[in-house]
Amino acid sequence: MAGNPIVESVARLLATLDELGIQYYAGGSVASSIHGVPRFTQDVDLVADLKPEQAGALALKLSSDFYADAQQMREALRHHRSFNVIHFATGFKIDIFSMPTDGFHTGELARSEKRVWEVDSGSRLELNVASAEDTILEKLVWYKGGGQVSERQWNDILGIAATTQLDLEYLGKWAPELGVTALLERLLDEARQL
Repeated sequence: MAGNPIVESVARLLATLDELGIQYYAGGSVASSIHGVPRFTQDVDLVADLKPEQAGALALKLSSDFYADAQQMREALRHHRSFNVIHFATGFKIDIFSMPTDGFHTGELARSEKRVWEVDSGSRLELNVASAEDTILEKLVWYKGGGQVSERQWNDILGIAATTQLDLEYLGKWAPELGVTALLERLLDEARQL
């Protein structure tokens, strides 16, 4: 890690999660940038195996550097919604999603691995990241849920599919469960043509 205040703010949050024994993985545009084509992102999406009873300790440990409201965290976790913490010095927002307990997401946590996120030429951070396949599946679900109109989402996953050797058997197993089989087929067809 070096130099970039955004990277430093994420590193501070991740160190706190590690200190509290809270497992996490990065998804969204951070994961797609690592696995595919890098792009600038306005925020970081983390999925955390955070329990409501851990919210107070997390908020307290972050309070010197972040806006972090324990009650907001507990409410979000109770209702399976995301919440965010905001770094005071930079205004950078980190979205934290509670981890669903279904088989797909439990497996996603288990398949996540340490990777290096390179934000710019001098700033890098090692963090747990969803696998390339899980990133594609998650983004296909978001793309479908958003009416299939987000070129940014589509280009993110197209960048992964075109540049990464994928476990097609794994994708083929979960795409029907998540309702994205037709989109996955379209994605793989487009990636082959690049």
